[in-house]
Amino acid sequence: MAISILLALLSLWTTNALRQVPCYFIFGDSLSDNGNNNNLPTLAKVNYPPYGIDFPQGPTGRFSNGRTIHDFIAEFLGFNISIPPFAKLVGENISNGVNYASGSAGIRDETGRNLGDRIPFNIQILNHICITSRIRLRMRNNSATNSLLNRCIYSVQIGSNDYINNYFRPESYNTSRLFNLSEYTDRLLQQLSGQLQTLYDRGARKFAVFGLGLLGCTPFAISEYGTNGSLCVDKLNEAATIFNGGLRPLIGQLNNHLPNATFTYLNPSGSQADLATFVSNSSCCITGGGGGELCLRNSNPCNRPRRFVFWDGVHTTDAWNELVARSAYSTNSTLEASPLNIQQLAMR
Repeated sequence: MAISILLALLSLWTTNALRQVPCYFIFGDSLSDNGNNNNLPTLAKVNYPPYGIDFPQGPTGRFSNGRTIHDFIAEFLGFNISIPPFAKLVGENISNGVNYASGSAGIRDETGRNLGDRIPFNIQILNHICITSRIRLRMRNNSATNSLLNRCIYSVQIGSNDYINNYFRPESYNTSRLFNLSEYTDRLLQQLSGQLQTLYDRGARKFAVFGLGLLGCTPFAISEYGTNGSLCVDKLNEAATIFNGGLRPLIGQLNNHLPNATFTYLNPSGSQADLATFVSNSSCCITGGGGGELCLRNSNPCNRPRRFVFWDGVHTTDAWNELVARSAYSTNSTLEASPLNIQQLAMR
């Protein structure tokens, strides 16, 4: 038994020698999904062209022309392969990490049902518990498994749909009639706190938690709601601001109250200087698919997607994802990463 455990640990050490962390687990929505929605009955899936036009394997279920933010972060961390989606785990080394993210998913279980089936954060966590159980069985040693999981990074980027496909969809949800915006956000953050603590209870210690981007500045939001003379949809940006304003202190509280845990807050919006070098007021592809925000199937996109922030009406391009991922990984700005960037988190 001791020899088999030693060999397993030696194999893991050799495989991961060039990585900054042994594994990377990803939770979230369409900004992170890399194929988990492909076989679900939902409008929120993109396993068709022109999605993936700049990705080596073509359309994979990534809501972009190329890589997601988390593809880039995994690369920066030293992984030489993409983290596999939970829905397609066939023979992959699950101890490298798993992507559980699902388009239209939210913190709340009902979020996104207006678009069809999805995998809410609570179910993503249950899927992760299944994976950690498999890792424990394979390693046959709880302390070794705990040591492995303690050193992994757990990325959580979720919450956008709880507004755009829940609170601000009164025709499908009653949340805006039950709560004002601040009350609703407090409930979201309280639920998110419990979900993060559940991951902690299953061995997670290093958390990269992303705030919300400017929900009201997407091309789809502007066309859907109008701006009343503003540059963006103010009520959506207000929601994101309130959420992020509550998430930052929550990160501090979790750091203070959960022994040996390190949480960091990341801002995915990019700087004004970055935005000035991109086209940010229109989509690269012709939209109208999904719920209206996705690229039309087999349509011809723009010629220079690297100049655009948005690939479709909501989701960002490979070029913008690389910029945001690089910032999350190595920025020294506390406005973009607090208290640590991902490179510093990996070294903890």
